[in-house]
Amino acid sequence: MNKSLIFSVLLINLLITSAYAQDKKVAVVTFYAVNQIGLPDFGSVAAAARLASDPDFNLRPMLKKFHDQFFGDYSKGFPFQFLPESEVFNNEAYKTFIPEQGKVSVSDMLKSSGYTAIKGYQVVLPVKGDSNEKNLLKMFDQCDGIMEVYVNFDLEAKGFGGMGLVKVDAHATIVLFNKNGDKVFSINEHALSKNEGALIAGLPSITPKKILPLCESALDELIPVLQNDMPKMVKKANAKL
Repeated sequence: MNKSLIFSVLLINLLITSAYAQDKKVAVVTFYAVNQIGLPDFGSVAAAARLASDPDFNLRPMLKKFHDQFFGDYSKGFPFQFLPESEVFNNEAYKTFIPEQGKVSVSDMLKSSGYTAIKGYQVVLPVKGDSNEKNLLKMFDQCDGIMEVYVNFDLEAKGFGGMGLVKVDAHATIVLFNKNGDKVFSINEHALSKNEGALIAGLPSITPKKILPLCESALDELIPVLQNDMPKMVKKANAKL
């Protein structure tokens, strides 16, 4: 077999594989942020809880910005299409679905300011046995898989030139399940905020005014970091979806 023929066969196979992959469809079934920030360097759980319940600690605008970036240029890198969000939100079974997470309903969690979800999405927490995912796959059986996206934040101490500073570390988790309920990939990436805050007497000021800009700065850094994982996600999706 000559080189031209071999190249032609390989090209045809690549085009067929690409076309097949683009015919695949995935439903994003949750997109939320955890309101309570982690304080690994300070250990003040009470302060984090007070911040999470403060009505001025509003993560919604920055989460919406991250959501729009995700479904914008970033999502084009995946080797499949996303089910339109309107079809997810208007699915009757999805609208009435209460994910398993102990005896606490999603509405109760939202009232207690535990999570901030993009409007229309249920808050689906990771639970042992993937029972939520199995139920969601039945609701969206026209799709080849479901995806979950959520973010959380940690406030960390950083020392620069003898000065006590704090930065926020934003974490994003992206999980994809195929229609058989198998996990295709689970990506967890993080990015530090460019902005920083000061430590006063060795302690940070844990108020919405001080923390929100750091959270937004960190979230802005996440999409470029996630871009680096795209080849790995594409490879796994092509193999397992």
